[in-house]
Amino acid sequence: MRLADRITGAALLALSVAFAVAALQNYSYWGENGPGSAFLPFWLGLTMAVLATVLLVRALRSAHPGPDWLPEATGLRRLALVLGATLGLVVLLNVLGMAIGTVLFMIVIVRGLDRHPWPRTLAVAFGVAAFNYVVFTGWLKVPLPIGVLGF
Repeated sequence: MRLADRITGAALLALSVAFAVAALQNYSYWGENGPGSAFLPFWLGLTMAVLATVLLVRALRSAHPGPDWLPEATGLRRLALVLGATLGLVVLLNVLGMAIGTVLFMIVIVRGLDRHPWPRTLAVAFGVAAFNYVVFTGWLKVPLPIGVLGF
């Protein structure tokens, strides 16, 4: 586990520093009316860098190797299912559209991970898709990807 923490801490530290630096390079930190568009990303990157440093230092100081970090059997299957469903959603998003993609993703996750009954699975899948649609297109006015079926 400590090796995984070391690798993760180092990777997150590099990513967070790059995130904060990119925010300052590409956006203004302060504008005429107050904080600019780089303000929040910079502070999020800095906070993430501090947390990654804490993780890395704790992992480097620990002499105990800790438990295995890769799950076995059921845990590994669940991990593969989530990663596969997420990859499938990303790859097929422009073909399926956000609404259908979200429904299918949620069906795979809810039914595949915990074997919930079909009525509950479908209710959650359609509820999450509807909620996303209302929030992003209705309130935030963000255009979502539309698939070949027009959804």
